[in-house]
Amino acid sequence: MNVIVTIPAYNEAKTIGTLINRIKKVMQKGRYKYKILVVDDCSKDKTANVAKESGAVVFSHPKNYGLAETFRTEIEKSLKLDADVIVHIDADLQYKPEEIPNLIKEIENGYDLVLGSRFKGKIERMPMINRMGNIAFSRVVSQMAGMKISDAQTGFRAFTKNFAKKVVIRSDHTYTQEQIIRAVKNKFKIKEIPVYFAKRNGKSRLISNPFSYALRAWINILRIYRDYKPLKFFGLIGTFVFSIGFLIGIYMTYLHFTTGISGHFALLMLDVMILSIGFQLMTFALLADMFGKLE
Repeated sequence: MNVIVTIPAYNEAKTIGTLINRIKKVMQKGRYKYKILVVDDCSKDKTANVAKESGAVVFSHPKNYGLAETFRTEIEKSLKLDADVIVHIDADLQYKPEEIPNLIKEIENGYDLVLGSRFKGKIERMPMINRMGNIAFSRVVSQMAGMKISDAQTGFRAFTKNFAKKVVIRSDHTYTQEQIIRAVKNKFKIKEIPVYFAKRNGKSRLISNPFSYALRAWINILRIYRDYKPLKFFGLIGTFVFSIGFLIGIYMTYLHFTTGISGHFALLMLDVMILSIGFQLMTFALLADMFGKLE
């Protein structure tokens, strides 16, 4: 079995060398062929140099593309390296590489996607805003997937070559939730196992301030509903807009019968426009849901 351990990295020069050496120590004890692949998302520090010196295969983006594109690059390069199993682990040393064999074991047991769940394991420290965001995402993904997922945001996961080829990430924002939802949609076998999550040394490069993080989290939740539950997303918006138009219509009818006023042409045109938009959104929701099921 050929295992490719992938690490997405952005300005991780302080931790990447230690992580690679710990992965090598773990993998050398096993019976697997392996390579360590670092995808450097145009770091401003010496991440790529440190990774190469530590013995990893390194691919560097010409500019900062973000998490989703980095993950797509990981999969593309891993398949070119003839991976049978791909293990993805974040670069910041919060996940323990010593637990990689536990994920691989479940792949060998017949699972297609194995998620390292922090909420099933031990969390040394996680800021409350992060914890709330992770729980909210996991509940949304669980609802979408129709199965209980305790940690949809985990950055520690393993999956097979066949899974990597068939589950294509299309999002421009993140891969974590989409991979799980598409796995369920394509009837792949998923398992969560407990993992340790250590306290982060230093400030997060992903979360500069809590308000911005919370805003991005809710925007991403709305994107998930838009992409995977269009009937609910556009249907609710359409129903809300149509209801406003309906209430305006009731108000105009009330004015007509109580005051005898039948004018308000501008208000009438506004009402017709609102009703029309609401109806179109509800129709679009039905069509999007229908085509989504045919996909």
